[in-house]
This record gives sequence, structure tokens and C-alpha cells, in this order.
Amino acid sequence: MEPILEINGLSLSFTQYERGTRRRSLPVIRDLSLSIAPGEVAAVVGASGSGKSLLAHSILGLLPYNSHLEGEIRFLGQPLTPQRTKKLRGREIVLVPQGVTYLDPLMKVGPQIRGGDRTEQARQRSRRALERYGLGTETENLYPFELSGGMARRVLIASAVTTDPKLVIADEPTPGLDARAAGRVLGHFREIAEGGAGVLLITHDLELALTIASRVTVFYAGETVEEARAADFTQDRLRHPYTRALWHAMPQNSFTPIPGTQPYPGAVTEGCLFAPRCPSSQPECQRAPVPYRPLRGGRVRCLHPEGGEVP
Repeated sequence: MEPILEINGLSLSFTQYERGTRRRSLPVIRDLSLSIAPGEVAAVVGASGSGKSLLAHSILGLLPYNSHLEGEIRFLGQPLTPQRTKKLRGREIVLVPQGVTYLDPLMKVGPQIRGGDRTEQARQRSRRALERYGLGTETENLYPFELSGGMARRVLIASAVTTDPKLVIADEPTPGLDARAAGRVLGHFREIAEGGAGVLLITHDLELALTIASRVTVFYAGETVEEARAADFTQDRLRHPYTRALWHAMPQNSFTPIPGTQPYPGAVTEGCLFAPRCPSSQPECQRAPVPYRPLRGGRVRCLHPEGGEVP
């Protein structure tokens, strides 16, 4: 089955000025690769500042002028060029943003979902989308400030799916919600995938990601350090020390914190970025870039992974 989205060797940097006209390149994403198949929910998990949201902006073509993007992004088998992205964005590729502030506070819900389209066909689509997420037709006449947090989240999802997209990018879609409400929101994304779309879930919450994702890609300081099946977490088949540390830091596990802090983008340019915090670090880990290679049904960026050496 052809993937909906393929990302190969994606790297993103920003040009910054320091001390007058002196310029430097600040790398924020390095050598990222992932794919999403029809009907699949794939999660990208990482701490704040690891570059997760910039991945969404890269796919959607919403990067600032001082950005520099390398690598390849393919959508339905074809390169996702800037011109093609502009045509697909908001139609076949949609974003469910992390903040309900994306809703226009001065516009009623109905016109926002319809995107200004006043035709009867558009009205029917918006009503079906609202009903799909348990919202009555009266919601169309409400302003965003009249919605509860859960309702606003569902309105954002309804706005995204009115065009029957092929790819839905959910960027931190559950902040501020309790576990039950967050579970309901994530259930909506599972339903979207069951309808044949691909869903890219971007989140810092590993526990929530594992409730609906079939695969999890773990970010650390702008690098993908591991791609694992959801089952690998419960079967203790994780490969990278950072992924294992995330798993063991969860309350229902040993609740063990990770010593140290994630490096600032651009602070480390050679070797493994996790090496200063890694209990298994060896001198060679800090000497050269570590390739991203397959291991036991997943992928890992580590010279000394758990469960055996990378061939």
C-alpha cells in the first residue's frame, strides 16, 4: 500500500544574525525520516523544544523566510513542492492546531467551518461535520467564547475534516484537557484514520500517544532517535536509551526522572546528542554523527542500542 506521506532525510535550519552582520545557521531538525500509511495513526513524541511543531510547519509549507529545508517530502507518491502544498493545504492536508485561539473570536462557528462558503452544499457539510462530533446545528451560531474547551477542540477537528482530507496533522491537540476529555478527542482521530486518512499526531504526552498510535517516532533535540511499534513499549523491546528513559519516567512505571537537560538547538554539532545524559555512553558516541538504522522491526539512532548492536 502506497504511503500517504513519506519524509526522507528532512533537515531544517534557520539563518540568524549575531553581532551585526555576522550570520550563523541554527539546525533545529536533523535527518528526519518517517512515513504514514492510509488508515494509520503515527505519533511523533518529544519534549518541548525538540522540533515537533516545526515538522508540521515543514509539511504544510508554513516556515518563515529565514528557514532552509533539505530532504524530501512526498504526498501520495509525488514530491510536495511549494506550489503543490499551497493547493493541498486546507483541503487534502489539514492541521488541527494545539490552541483554540486559532478560532476567530469575532466570527461565529458556522462561517469558520465553511471557510466563507455560503452555498447550501457547504452548510450541509459543516452540519454533518458538527454532528459527527456530537455538536448540534445550534453550534453554528455560537462564538468561540461561548464554547467549552472540549467543544472548541471538536470544532477545530470538524473544521479540518469537512473537506475529507487524506492527511490530518494534529499538533498537541489535547492541552488543558483532563484524561477523559483528551481520550475522547484522540478517539475522534482514530475514527478519522479508520475512514482511510492518515493521521500524524504530534505530542509531548507518550501515554496519550500510545492509546491510539500504531507507531511512535521519538524526537530528541531535533533528531529522530527511534521509531518503534506501540507494542514495543509494553513488551520491553525499546532500542534507544532515551526512549526507555521516557517510558520509565511515566507514573505507572518506575517514575524515574532523566538526569540532565535537552541541549539547546545548535549547541551540539557532532556525535550523539543524548550522549551527555546516557548511562551507556562510550567515547565513540561523541565523535561523529550517528546514522539512523533499522533494528528489530523499528529504527534507532544509537551505536549501542538496547538488545544488541546495530549491524
